[in-house]
Amino acid sequence: MKLLRIPKKRRLTTQEALELILNNANPCDSDGEDINLQPNSDSDSELSSDDETAPHLEKRARLESEPTETAKDGTVWHEEHVGTILRFTPMEPYAADGEPTAKARRRIRSRLQSFLCFITVGMLRPIQEWTIQHARQTEQTDWFMILHELMAFISVIILRGVTKVPSLRDSWSACLGNPLITGIMSRNRFQDIMRHLRFDDMFTRSERVQTDKFAAISDVWGSFVTNCITSYNPGRHITIDEQLFPSKTRCCFLQYIATKPDKFGIKFWVACDLKTKYICNVLPYLGKDPSRPSEERLSESVVMKLMEPFMDKGRTVTTDNFFTSLTLARRLLSRKTTILGTVNKIRREIPQSTRKMDRKEFTTQVCCWSFYSINTSECVIVFKTAIITISSFLGVFHHWCHADGVCAQTKKDRLHSQQHAQRG
Repeated sequence: MKLLRIPKKRRLTTQEALELILNNANPCDSDGEDINLQPNSDSDSELSSDDETAPHLEKRARLESEPTETAKDGTVWHEEHVGTILRFTPMEPYAADGEPTAKARRRIRSRLQSFLCFITVGMLRPIQEWTIQHARQTEQTDWFMILHELMAFISVIILRGVTKVPSLRDSWSACLGNPLITGIMSRNRFQDIMRHLRFDDMFTRSERVQTDKFAAISDVWGSFVTNCITSYNPGRHITIDEQLFPSKTRCCFLQYIATKPDKFGIKFWVACDLKTKYICNVLPYLGKDPSRPSEERLSESVVMKLMEPFMDKGRTVTTDNFFTSLTLARRLLSRKTTILGTVNKIRREIPQSTRKMDRKEFTTQVCCWSFYSINTSECVIVFKTAIITISSFLGVFHHWCHADGVCAQTKKDRLHSQQHAQRG
């Protein structure tokens, strides 16, 4: 039997292989990934070996033909496929879970010492002095309150928050009341202290309020927030949001928010640890801040201030669409902090294609900014989870953009579920 000899394929040169690949590639379908030859291609080994000896053939030379999109503010975005590995050096994420600081662990040996980590005797004595001062100026000249009674008063407030009894009167009732509260102090004494409770010197307030709108409580408040920061190290994920504390007190920074159940109150910006719900940092909203630069957004200023004690560690902050922006992502990234949050579609830096309403259900779009010019990648993930609902996300990720798979029975994008989980 005569064997037929099959002529051996000529091995392609590097230039021929490159031209063959680029001629068969559709620029509209390009996702920015590296182009790989089939594993059984004869030119595979030659192409890779030639690349090692020809450093002038850079990947960036062929990126000019990739589809890009320019946002209103001039930001250029590259569209990527879901699951694409981002070609940048990943940031080392914060590895530890939330835990008390070494200082707090040394001090805490009982529940009382735990309480005094946040509200110290140095804070309680001025409150005692100013409360007595107000009572003697307005009512009885012999009114007095000892320090332990003030601590008992605060403990009743904490217990009321835990039991969540609707009204103050019910906390001392036979049916709804808490026996611990009734055993600490009477309702009349509690209301008497509440009426006179003050956190600053009433005679110097008018002078201090000229430069500090929060003068009525700022000294004690600042000490409390500092103690919260220094007593606990939060974990990797921190969530930032606003909270309206119900109040109808006459003050210049009282807020009215129609969407909130209580409508009126004092608004606070709060940063919390995801797992423990511990308050890591908190700021009151006092209206326009003259110290904030005019070109800086309020939302960015708030996030940077709240995250300042926890930067440069590889943490991730989760925000809603009021805070999230590309400029904020850049600023956080420069401090080794990543961000995940929904994005308002009116942001000028967001690509126009993300605002389309005619998307198929459960589809995902990934766009990357400055992918090849710097060491990082900001991504806008857009997906549709319902017939009329489209959500946009901005994330600076540690490894890659992946929004694959479904979660439970909701068929939500993985990133969507992660964002909801990290907001607590």
